[in-house]
Amino acid sequence: MKKDTGKELMTNWRWWMVVLLFVATTVNYMDRQVLSLTWKDFIAPEFHWTDNDYGTITAFFSIIYAICMLFAGKFVDWMGTKKGYLWAIGVWSFGAVIHAACGWATMHIEGYESVEAMAAVEAGSAAALGIASVSVWLFLAARAILALGEAGNFPAAIKTTAEYFPKKDRAFATSIFNAGASVGALIAPATIPLLAQFFKDRGIGGGWEMAFIIIGALGFIWMGFWVFMYEKPHKSKHVNAAELAYIQQDEDEPAAAEGAEEKSSIPFLKCFTYRQTWSFIAGKFFTDGVWWFYLFWAPAYFSDQFGYKSSSGMGMALIVTLYAIVTVISIFGGYLPKYFVEKKNMHPYSGRMLAMLIFAFFPLFALFAQPMGQFSAWWPAIIIGLAGAGHQAWSANLFSTVGDMFPKSAIATITGIGGMAGGVSSFLINKGAGMLFTYSENAGAAFSFLGFEGKEAGYMIVFCICAVAYLIAWAVMKALVPRYKKIEE
Repeated sequence: MKKDTGKELMTNWRWWMVVLLFVATTVNYMDRQVLSLTWKDFIAPEFHWTDNDYGTITAFFSIIYAICMLFAGKFVDWMGTKKGYLWAIGVWSFGAVIHAACGWATMHIEGYESVEAMAAVEAGSAAALGIASVSVWLFLAARAILALGEAGNFPAAIKTTAEYFPKKDRAFATSIFNAGASVGALIAPATIPLLAQFFKDRGIGGGWEMAFIIIGALGFIWMGFWVFMYEKPHKSKHVNAAELAYIQQDEDEPAAAEGAEEKSSIPFLKCFTYRQTWSFIAGKFFTDGVWWFYLFWAPAYFSDQFGYKSSSGMGMALIVTLYAIVTVISIFGGYLPKYFVEKKNMHPYSGRMLAMLIFAFFPLFALFAQPMGQFSAWWPAIIIGLAGAGHQAWSANLFSTVGDMFPKSAIATITGIGGMAGGVSSFLINKGAGMLFTYSENAGAAFSFLGFEGKEAGYMIVFCICAVAYLIAWAVMKALVPRYKKIEE
């Protein structure tokens, strides 16, 4: 490898890594979205599900995801980025595909000859409750496998970003691949309900089964590209000396000797002794549940409150608009700290915290979603889109604080620990929302909040929680780590 990099034209292989991470994250979120886009209009009528049943399934996914995240990062650090990511996407793709068997299994366990026979059972009867119970348990099993694999995505992706980018570029690179979450959520409503309806019209099950199979299979295709494209920067034949020097430019991170391996990671339990770890945990705990609530409940919200099914043109238009706003604005969120560092000469961590404070105000828009919904469904779509954009911009910078403060060998581990906290918050908000919506709908006018009654009041309560979560999170993080301090191995 050349030693004189002054006149050598730098390769840009690191951006191809970002493309791979972006696609993986897009597929990751599409796999999550299949259920939220099909349960209300396709699956629930077959299995007689209530909001509480769906809330149980999403909450269970979240808590299993949380538990797996606690160890997924350590697994990726132990296995290495390449093998760890392959295992993660292979497991979650398998988990996504086997959802399709839940209907068939329920039908045979309960002794029905067809899906139509299950759907025709009287609502509220013992038979309907039996169908609902068995199907929920089967979906819980499939969601557990999906959660196990998906827990590895962000630890592996953040570790890859830290390997391929200097600190000043990491938030921007993270914002690009993290936009895959928004793009996945954007593509999903424009494709999944149509896929489900297409196959349903042709008598292939309930239609939703093929949606799980087709979207789940995308992950197996990605694995082939990852095998042939990824290597550590100093080993990759696609990274020249100039690009390697750029990647390793940080003064406090000595350039790795050619062929050198990473040092051993920080012991797992010792990670919990650092205030920096708890700062990241707080940032994830207070905010991740908000994003997952939008992700899992937005289609049902537009169906419940405005009557637009996810398979209808208007239903798809509202969700696509919401996530288009999220996607466009959130990418800027990763560029903002880069601007603060390069133009304002701020320290990367200080620039990141300032950017996070700015984006912590965006979710306050959620306070107006329910009130403005009285005029048009478009207002909540736009408002939730702005709140969601604030989350994604916040999230890109939050992930990058790990690379700021921890050695590369511990990045996946810390990311996993924080992801666990985020999964717990998702469990709480999704289960709580399901229970609240079922209760408020049954209570009707007897349940009120800020001028809203029944289920509308339930949504208003959750929107209020989502609105203030980020400012609370930022304050806690700042209290825990008021100034930048790097953890040394």
